[in-house]
Amino acid sequence: MPNIPQDCWSTLGVGLYSGYAMGCIQSISCKSKVFRESISVIEVKASIDPIPTSIDESSSVVLRYRTPHFRASAQVLVPPIPKKETWIVGWIQACSHMEFYNHYGEQGMSSWELPDLLDGKIQAISDSDGVNYPWYGNTTETCTIVGPTKKESKFNISMNDNFYPSVTWAVPVSESNVAKLTSIHRDQSFTTWLVATNTATNEMVTLQTIKWRMRLGIEVNPSRPLGQRAKLQEPSAQEQPQVLSKNEPIPPSALVKPNANDAQVLMWRPKDGPPLVVIPPKHR
Repeated sequence: MPNIPQDCWSTLGVGLYSGYAMGCIQSISCKSKVFRESISVIEVKASIDPIPTSIDESSSVVLRYRTPHFRASAQVLVPPIPKKETWIVGWIQACSHMEFYNHYGEQGMSSWELPDLLDGKIQAISDSDGVNYPWYGNTTETCTIVGPTKKESKFNISMNDNFYPSVTWAVPVSESNVAKLTSIHRDQSFTTWLVATNTATNEMVTLQTIKWRMRLGIEVNPSRPLGQRAKLQEPSAQEQPQVLSKNEPIPPSALVKPNANDAQVLMWRPKDGPPLVVIPPKHR
């Protein structure tokens, strides 16, 4: 029986050896090629919940908002693994664009930034959980199959993502706690890959590529009473993700440290004067 962890739902069916090309049966390299090409995606789904971003003004210190969730799921069929080797199938995600600006009227704005991405040094930055590189996570997001196996393995893997940040009402570099926040602008783009990897050789097979984007605008009147300050601007509903018909290559920077959370910097950019680092990156 395939050694498959409980966190991936799987069913076992008939073997796929019948699909092997007759001239390749004795060739190990050819068997490996046939195996790679026989990993198949039966079904893939990607969506963003069709609901607006919610705004929470319950705190006198910060405004919080929660965006709808991006969700991806796939049913994958892995043929019998003829050798003693381990394959992991899972989701890898990277951020390729980020605008995250919090405006404080005439005083300036705070900005969460990814310096290497902003400077064009990298195409995209890993959005891994920060522990299980390069994977987005290691519960529902991946499935591990340990060979040799005599039968095919079929399983579902899924992931979801959304934003739930806190933004200070007051200017972040000020000792005053007077509300000055006037607007929030956010626009981020992601690529999400479904990938199969051989843990011994690091061979990687890209099975599916998804592109998605999350945008939001919030207008704030800081002079109004708490609970009546913020109003969601367009878009009230997000564009739905694109499941690409042709896979895109994974940039090397999407597979390694640092991830976006550890690399991001909070800057204060005043209308007058030089910018200041408010929160430095966790990863140096």
